[in-house]
Amino acid sequence: MPHTSSRYLAEGPRVGIRHFTHRDGAEFVARVRESKDLHHPWLFPPDSIQAYEAYAGRLIDDPARAGFLVCELDGPAGPGAIAGFININNIVGGGFQCGALGYGAFAHAAGRGLMREGLDLVVGHAFGPMRLHRLEINVQPGNTASINLAKAAGFRREGFSPKMLFIDGAWRDHERWALTAEMRDAG
Repeated sequence: MPHTSSRYLAEGPRVGIRHFTHRDGAEFVARVRESKDLHHPWLFPPDSIQAYEAYAGRLIDDPARAGFLVCELDGPAGPGAIAGFININNIVGGGFQCGALGYGAFAHAAGRGLMREGLDLVVGHAFGPMRLHRLEINVQPGNTASINLAKAAGFRREGFSPKMLFIDGAWRDHERWALTAEMRDAG
């Protein structure tokens, strides 16, 4: 069972998760700029302070969104360094209790299993304190790193949606992956 400190909502052996703050702008933008080659053509996180302020503001202020920073507890980039981010978007309550995940690792953390650990913590937080029942991930078919992360976290492929999301100037196909609280408990 992960323990928590006052700094993190949840901690694992190597990472902790916490909400976005406006103070994270400089580090977040620097990490995005270092990671452009890793993210392209799948992801376009904010790469300026102004864009970060608007992005973080939506995650902080909109009750239909929750943003989490995955931070290293100790590592080559230093304690507390932002390794990546995981957002829950389109949160719907009532009988649905669902949200859609989006995420990205930063170059210095890619391939080290930190996002896998962070995703476990976010899923636990979503199914625990947030009281969600279902999480969905929509992934472009060629994004094998993202698909592998979804699989490793226990998400199941539920379908394929042609031209689902408008990304980088075009409508892109997506695979739909999902996890429910019961699936996680059974796993």
